[in-house]
Amino acid sequence: MEKKEFKAESKRLLDLMVNSIYTNKEIFLRELISNASDAIDKIYYKALTDDNIVFNKNDYFIKVSADKEKRELTISDTGIGMTKEDLEENLGIIANSGSFAFKKENELKDGFDIIGQFGVGFYSAFMVASKVTVISKALDRDEAYRWESEGADGYTIEAASKDVTGTDIILKLKESTEEENYDEYLQEYRLRGLIKRYSDFIRYPIKMDISSRKLKEGSEDEYEDVVEEKTLNSMIPLWRKNKNELTDQDYNNFYAEKHFGFDEPLKSIHLSVDGLVKYDAILYLPSTPPMDLYTKEYEKGLQLYSSGVLIMDKCPDLLPDYFGFVKGVVDSEDLSLNISREMLQHDRQLKLIAKKIKEKIKDELLNLLKNDREKYEGFFNNFGKQLKYGIYSEFGMNKDLLQDLLIFYSSKDKKLVTLEEYVERMGEDQKYIYYAGGESLDRIDRLPQVEFIKDKGYEILYFIDEVDEFAIKVLRDFKEKEFKSVSAADLDLDKDETKDKVQEENKGLLESMKEILKDKVKEVRISTRLKNHPVYLASEGEVSIEMEKVLNQMPNGESIKADKVLEINPDHKVFEKIKETYEGDKEKLDLYTNLLYNQALLIEGLPLEDPVEFTNNIWKLLG
Repeated sequence: MEKKEFKAESKRLLDLMVNSIYTNKEIFLRELISNASDAIDKIYYKALTDDNIVFNKNDYFIKVSADKEKRELTISDTGIGMTKEDLEENLGIIANSGSFAFKKENELKDGFDIIGQFGVGFYSAFMVASKVTVISKALDRDEAYRWESEGADGYTIEAASKDVTGTDIILKLKESTEEENYDEYLQEYRLRGLIKRYSDFIRYPIKMDISSRKLKEGSEDEYEDVVEEKTLNSMIPLWRKNKNELTDQDYNNFYAEKHFGFDEPLKSIHLSVDGLVKYDAILYLPSTPPMDLYTKEYEKGLQLYSSGVLIMDKCPDLLPDYFGFVKGVVDSEDLSLNISREMLQHDRQLKLIAKKIKEKIKDELLNLLKNDREKYEGFFNNFGKQLKYGIYSEFGMNKDLLQDLLIFYSSKDKKLVTLEEYVERMGEDQKYIYYAGGESLDRIDRLPQVEFIKDKGYEILYFIDEVDEFAIKVLRDFKEKEFKSVSAADLDLDKDETKDKVQEENKGLLESMKEILKDKVKEVRISTRLKNHPVYLASEGEVSIEMEKVLNQMPNGESIKADKVLEINPDHKVFEKIKETYEGDKEKLDLYTNLLYNQALLIEGLPLEDPVEFTNNIWKLLG
């Protein structure tokens, strides 16, 4: 036996491997199982060109064994094995990938692919092991060899005894400390969990001896401990199966197994794309939103696999924020990964996949809207706010993608309508898409300004989500029809020469009321749109009254004020009282003006600036 040293650069790389490249120690098992899978693949590829090799998939497997007394974890495979030269070249030179070289030398067929690329995965074992032993017997060789290392000091290679072709990797686990629990990698439940999570879709059986309690044969109440060898992985991922062979229940079961949610998914989307980038995906639209969806703690993302091996549990770059509620998996062989495979390189392939997924989600939602309106409306009630935030937060960049998915309640039967449906119903004389905002449909429906527009025969969109008007402001128009709030001061519908005359005749009164209210309003004027109500507040500028309410409710937000216009109904008997006070009782004019202003605030759902003063003014009036 001869002890050999790693080269100086290899020593530094090994130290980097153990301490820096991998951020999660549990990854070591994924890497070693992936290498074992590669070793079996190599026999498969040899069998394609060598008639002497019969490849029966059932004869090949990976075995994981734990010995708590010896503190040893063993990963065995029935793959191609390694010669002494292979051990020297592949394990003696860190980052020299035998799998990568094999892949370059052989044509890969039938959808198989070598997982290993970097030649560093094996050394992740040193994150948890104080000593690593490799016993390997190569295909068609009589001799076997043992490679052994305790880390950066070097390694030894010597002849060994092994009956069958393949490789055993034996890890002598480090002693546990207060900071690190290495004992967990000897626990059956922990190993099963890691295999299921990272290597569930390795295409060969991953076996392990599993202990359980069973009823003794012939007994009704006596149990015994038994140990049985079981296969832990599923092997064939659902996304690689033929869609025609799968049922809704198959997709629903997968959704539950992956813990994507406790609900039953609203819809599943199965993609198999073979173009500039090849990938498979199964996506889900949940039926109910997670409780933390609109919190900072919520993490969006799809599970990302590379050749069936889990790379990231939640890859955020595959979903835009507005589709962040979508769950599922993506598997691709074409993605560029970094050396540890824990992180993606932000490359063209990733962007292509994300773009196609985004387009597919939109298409499926449009199909749902067209073919199952009731189900879509249920979806929108749960997730529509996310789509509206998508328009607002990215300043309309997603307008073309998202605007067709929006639905709002309408004054027409108070049912949900699309923007397309609204525009199709517009009369030739209608210039704008009208909307009104408020806390509820009933409250909006009773607003004075809504009454005016409805009497004109125009349909109104009712905005009850706080984000609605912000999104519409960014959207600006739809099919060249501009959005217009019914509370806007410039509706272009209220031209009335008679009212203009009343405005001029009462100019002094209106200016006095404006002076009483000071900077609370921008103007006081005669209304051309009120019928039954004495007063209401219109708004000018970009910030509406509804937007003011939303912005001022935000934590740590600045105080925002809309430019308000107090409009008074000249046909209401209250106006006659006001005129009387202007001519003979200035004190009462002050009282009436403040009362009307506060009533207008209440109608809009705005807080009173001084409730006590408002109450005192009512008592004065009654007295």
